[in-house]
Amino acid sequence: MDSSIQKALKKAKRKQWVMITLISMVVCIILLFTFNRLGNYLSAQNTARLHDSLFLQHSISQPNVNIDSQVTANSSMFGGNIVTNRSKNINGYLIPWSTLTSSYSWFGASIDHNELIPGFHSSGNNNYEYDKQTKQKVATFYHPAIKEYYDGVQNQLEAVVQLENHVAEVAISFKEPLTMDQVRESIPENLNIAWLYMTSKIVDEAPGPSGIRVYGYPDSELSKESFDMFIKDLKKYDERGSMEEIQKYIEENENKPFNEVTILGVMLTGRTESFNELIGKDFIRGASVGVTAPIVPYIQPTK
Repeated sequence: MDSSIQKALKKAKRKQWVMITLISMVVCIILLFTFNRLGNYLSAQNTARLHDSLFLQHSISQPNVNIDSQVTANSSMFGGNIVTNRSKNINGYLIPWSTLTSSYSWFGASIDHNELIPGFHSSGNNNYEYDKQTKQKVATFYHPAIKEYYDGVQNQLEAVVQLENHVAEVAISFKEPLTMDQVRESIPENLNIAWLYMTSKIVDEAPGPSGIRVYGYPDSELSKESFDMFIKDLKKYDERGSMEEIQKYIEENENKPFNEVTILGVMLTGRTESFNELIGKDFIRGASVGVTAPIVPYIQPTK
């Protein structure tokens, strides 16, 4: 009798362990499936946000920098990278610009700000900012409200004109803000308006470059539609309302008549000899040369 009871108990325990094992396996499979789906969902959400953030960043704060391609790399359920290949259009000549490798995970996304911020080179009388990967010179804008810059306010128009058979980009900063109509009247037709400099933070630039962002947008037509889109992009860029210079700009300009909207400077591209028409113009405070490239027989400049 005792033996049969013990056998029955052992059999019941075996069944119980089998059931526990089966239930544990089913629970583990469900948890793994849920974990995988949740991980992929979070990664996909942050990937999409990072893509949007990169495009938005370039549309308002990267003068004359174009995104050629933007692809996901090293992707897994835990995260990955987005690689952004970029270039500059210098009067029809495409010049390589630094590649960004930004990252995302379940917990968020991070733009590759290290490559977005230019390097600074100082040697003898040479002081300038440069793109860290290509080593190309970065053109500098000068805010009319900032009186002193670490290397003074440069006007490199006469120097760039001496560079024969080349195309170039030059950041032109105005002595005082100009309206759209005034810019149309002031810029020669044989130069391309590649980007409009609208605003930036006012800081002390005398000790050295601060690395602050300039904000603006590409618009060769100087149209109201493009300006309205710029305001919309600024709102999206600073959704939290934490960036004082952006919120102040929106407040002062969102409802302003378009003919009263002013520009602080323009990024121009063209043949180097075409910049000769701007030498000595009173409205120019500074002119900083950026990328230059030799003209070759098989690529025709835009202008």
